[in-house]
Amino acid sequence: MTPGSGFSSCCLTPRLQTPQLLLWCVTCHAVLCSLVQPGLEGRARLVHLLSNRSNQEQGYCETEARLDSSLDFWTLSSENLIAVLPVDPVKENYVRKVKNCIFSIAFPTPFKSRVHLVAVSKEVLEDILDLDLSVSETDAFIQLVSGEKIVFGSIPLTHRYGGHQFGIWADQLGDGRAHLLGIYRNRQGEKWELQLKGSGKTPYSRNGDGRAVLRSSVREFLCSEAMHYLGIPTSRAASLVVSDDEVWRDQFYNGNIVKERGAVVLRVAKSWFRIGSLEILAHYGELDLLRSLLDFIIQEHFPSVNVQEPNRYVDFFSIVVSETAQLIALWMSVGFAHGVCNTDNFSLLSITIDYGPFGFMEAYNPDFVPNTSDDERRYKIGNQANIGMFNLNKLLQALNPLLDRGQKHLAAQILEGYPVLYYTRFTELFKAKLGLLGERKGDGDLIAFLLHLMEKTEADFTMTFRQLSEITQSQLQELNIPQQFWALKMISKHQLFPAWVSQYLLRLKSNINDSDSERRKRMTTVNPKYVLKNWMAESAVQKAERNDFSEVHLLQQILQHPFQKHSAAEKAGYSSPPPAWAEGLRVSCSS
Repeated sequence: MTPGSGFSSCCLTPRLQTPQLLLWCVTCHAVLCSLVQPGLEGRARLVHLLSNRSNQEQGYCETEARLDSSLDFWTLSSENLIAVLPVDPVKENYVRKVKNCIFSIAFPTPFKSRVHLVAVSKEVLEDILDLDLSVSETDAFIQLVSGEKIVFGSIPLTHRYGGHQFGIWADQLGDGRAHLLGIYRNRQGEKWELQLKGSGKTPYSRNGDGRAVLRSSVREFLCSEAMHYLGIPTSRAASLVVSDDEVWRDQFYNGNIVKERGAVVLRVAKSWFRIGSLEILAHYGELDLLRSLLDFIIQEHFPSVNVQEPNRYVDFFSIVVSETAQLIALWMSVGFAHGVCNTDNFSLLSITIDYGPFGFMEAYNPDFVPNTSDDERRYKIGNQANIGMFNLNKLLQALNPLLDRGQKHLAAQILEGYPVLYYTRFTELFKAKLGLLGERKGDGDLIAFLLHLMEKTEADFTMTFRQLSEITQSQLQELNIPQQFWALKMISKHQLFPAWVSQYLLRLKSNINDSDSERRKRMTTVNPKYVLKNWMAESAVQKAERNDFSEVHLLQQILQHPFQKHSAAEKAGYSSPPPAWAEGLRVSCSS
């Protein structure tokens, strides 16, 4: 199967012995750079760098471990990365072509104005970073998450990568406004990479200013956390800060340049490597470096793959293919359109990253495109599975120089199996959304029938499935749709709705050891009542731009429990039809 075919559009550190100042001013970069000495082939050699360790390594019992109430002894480490992967020998921070390295050292640029903490994720701080929530109230925290100062042990890095953007090779891209502060190893032994987004210029900024605006940063903070609580693999957001620094943006690329405020999100993920990380190395024939990076990624993040195994790259590719199919099926199950599915935005760990002009589909439409910059509708929601295969094909092309003839053939066969993997997972997820148990012939047709009716009646995607989770079988049997089930009432106007209901009820009867109450209970655990629709995010953004962050906090609270009814959410209309003002609401790549 070719990358562009095969999917129907309807388917959619040891502890310090002496007190030391652990927060170093960013402007003192020469001190930190002295810790890193360039070695052979541009590889960085670390000298006297302290790294944090898990509590287990420090001899602490996990049950005795406590959350840090300050940043005094909380450290990061960049050693794991730069001891293995080469760093650009050029230390100056200016835009340039970079070769034969994975990272460049670049320090965040502090804001000139005051910085205000907009929001923080208690769960990320406590469960991932071992920090008590009270830390977020300190000046040291604000300085860290805004890029004003860095934690001891950190060497800020910016990653070199390339990518295919809207199907066309875009050559060098890289972290144009993001800084990898380092790796934190928590008390569970997990390693997390901390990255600031919107923190200033880097060697990869191209024509950009290295900043992010409040508008897009609110959306990224809220959505990355919302996706996590929907059960979808994603990067996380620890904090969001805003400044009074002026940032000028042409939001819709129509010549209307307006003044906005600069903001920074502290993002965390197990890894920020993406398909484009490998593409840039293959493109420039840096094959030894490509092999080194792949082995590092496998060693760190793919424990089921033996890094000594000759077929390790094929095994790695097989896992990425499978998990990418799973990820996109999960997107589809909640009506999520990423908006910019370029290879530089596709994680090698198959997690959702780089939230930009995304959107949760409201009225069901396979042609839904949240990004107004996508003139050709390449990344419409119904084409995401095809794009997944296109991106995986580009990944395979990057791997091919390291594969022998037999391995290339095997990898090609693995890629050919992607559509079946995707469709199987898609069907499983939508069967669960309909409360179907077991395997029955015609389940796929039943799902497709409903989606057809939803498309024709422009029924709300999220609320249709949620209301099917709440309505009783008897109400459906009688075609008696209560007024509160407004999405179902829209579908019921279609002349074929009774036929679908008849088929659906007949299929539910084949569920073994099931009851209507159990069905509804089961379905409400997989069909969210609240997702971050664009009008909800826009409402929060408009208030935030007036320094009213109440709706950011409300949405953050509600989206942590998307399957539970929330009185404040109902009052805000989050499960109601979208307000009239939201019609024609647009988002773009400008951020």
